[in-house]
Amino acid sequence: MIKVYLVEDQGLVRDAIAALLSLDFNIEVIGQASNGQDALTAINMLDSNSFPDIILTDIEMPSMNGIELSEQIASKYPAIKIVIMTTFSRAGYIRRSLSAGVKGFILKEAPSDELISALKKVMHGQKVIDPELAINALDDIDPLTDKERKALQLASEGLKTTDIAARLYLSEGTVRNYLSDAIAKLNAINRVDAARIAKQKGWL
Repeated sequence: MIKVYLVEDQGLVRDAIAALLSLDFNIEVIGQASNGQDALTAINMLDSNSFPDIILTDIEMPSMNGIELSEQIASKYPAIKIVIMTTFSRAGYIRRSLSAGVKGFILKEAPSDELISALKKVMHGQKVIDPELAINALDDIDPLTDKERKALQLASEGLKTTDIAARLYLSEGTVRNYLSDAIAKLNAINRVDAARIAKQKGWL
């Protein structure tokens, strides 16, 4: 029996996926959450015998997205496998997901039998990623450093340089340098344009 914890912010979609997975006698959905933070909190409260085998998670969610959740799980509970499901096939998402230790990357529009097959393959130690998406991920290299990405993410949320500096424990001058470097690397007009480009690529 494969124990799956489902993380998806759209209730109807989450319920539909849970119902679909429950049709397979080898899969049990042991929990659900609407965002990564709620999922992490719930899993932190479980004893090791009750851990899910696989976390099946969306990427774009409030509070904590699927990639951030994957990084937290990989650090705290390396035995739990992560499979990402999303409507977005952005190459940047795939690269970041793989770096976070994700074992599978499934598009939501894939047939249901492919999703179930992917979960079973991941359970048996395989990685499951669409070949075309994997190639795109290799070709589309993220030029941003981690600190540039964090500064740009906060800027995209409307924070001013002073606030970003306080949040990242950096000087305002350092933050300006990170943002300027990000703008230059992405051939953007300003920080807003840079954030837009990075999000389209899946780098943010």
